[in-house]
Amino acid sequence: MAKTYDLTKGKVSSIILKFFFPMLFTNMLQQLYTIADTAIVGKGLGDNALAAVGNMSSLTFLIIGFSLGLSNGFSVSIAQNYGAKNYTQMKKAIASSVKLSFVIAILLTTISVVFLNPVLIMLQTDKSILKDSLIYGYIIFGGLASTIAYNLCACILRALGDSKTPFIAIITSTIINIVLNCVFIFGFKTGVEGAAVATIFAQVVSAFICFKRLKKIEIIRLTAQDFKTDLALYAELFRNGLPMALMNSITAVGCMVIQYFVNGLGVAYTSAYSACSKYINLFMQPACTAGFAMSSFTSQNYGAGQYFRIKEGLKVCLSIALTTYIVFGSVMFFFPETLAKIMLSGDEQIALAAQYLPVCGIMIFAVDFLFVFRSGVQAMGRPFIPMISGIVEMVMRVVVIVTFVSERGFITTAYAEILAWLAALLLNSFAFIIYLRSNLKDKRNLNIQIQAAINH
Repeated sequence: MAKTYDLTKGKVSSIILKFFFPMLFTNMLQQLYTIADTAIVGKGLGDNALAAVGNMSSLTFLIIGFSLGLSNGFSVSIAQNYGAKNYTQMKKAIASSVKLSFVIAILLTTISVVFLNPVLIMLQTDKSILKDSLIYGYIIFGGLASTIAYNLCACILRALGDSKTPFIAIITSTIINIVLNCVFIFGFKTGVEGAAVATIFAQVVSAFICFKRLKKIEIIRLTAQDFKTDLALYAELFRNGLPMALMNSITAVGCMVIQYFVNGLGVAYTSAYSACSKYINLFMQPACTAGFAMSSFTSQNYGAGQYFRIKEGLKVCLSIALTTYIVFGSVMFFFPETLAKIMLSGDEQIALAAQYLPVCGIMIFAVDFLFVFRSGVQAMGRPFIPMISGIVEMVMRVVVIVTFVSERGFITTAYAEILAWLAALLLNSFAFIIYLRSNLKDKRNLNIQIQAAINH
């Protein structure tokens, strides 16, 4: 039978790093095959096709980010029950998560497909790329169920301390995705639809691999009893999941506002912004992964009442984020033109990207640290502060872009990102410190009471 991994025991740094690295490779591979998609589309079909695919990024983040937020929120309840060794409630939480995710997949697929065309028009999508954006979007959103299935299965595995299986799933799906991309685009000359079909097929494979692993774990073997409707449990899952989902979606709305103004500048700007966004998403992945590790580690230890371990876990995860910043921030600052040329062909697009990347490279530490603190707050069952921080991020992006884009142009998009990151970081770091101190104080008081009772 397959194992689960208890994160409430053992040396903190060793446990987190052992959990972190497979998940890091998983997330990096996901971003690398996204960049491979972009490079293949850009080099095989041209910058307009790249702009069409990139134009969909904020919309896919809106929909897929919402579903991922729900899955991450659901996994907090699962991990806390696992840490507390309450396996009966854990199985019910898993079963309820599956039921809710099935319904959500149907709703999100319907909404995204129905409203795709009017939303793209609202975002000032250039007529030269509108058709390709629609084709790509209909396929990606039509296959949304496979993405949700993978996210849920991977989140459950991570809640149980398993970060290796999602890594294996992503290795397999990355290879499949890149091969199919080349076959479809360079071999069959399919256009952007080939990239979309390759992505969906790869997600199906990754979901299947994770599902097979879950079936082998004895303590989560579900029965009909586990699937019985439990309104109180649904409420608990949504209490953790919905704020995270809304946080992602609210953040995506802010990104869509930026996309609106970028599209208004012209197709060259859309292409450059798309390439820059891909790099930022790639280079923030180690810190994002540290956030996922922080979430699973904190959730299990919070459920077990091991609050001092959470403090130690924070130090380890922040060290990872700092190392990430030094390495990738330097790459963005010193080699922006080299990065731009990997994905872009036009001189104007390359110059715009080379202007954007160094500015974000200097300040990317803010989003790196944000991932760690925000995940810790969420994992302690306090999802509303992260949701509020999502609203703050959106407001900062909108205010900056609306106020300064006419005067400063394309570089305003970089300033909007930076200020959004900083504002959210301040809010989440402050909340984390307050919540952890409160729990540590309660734990100390409880220990004093127990000791006094023993002595008495």
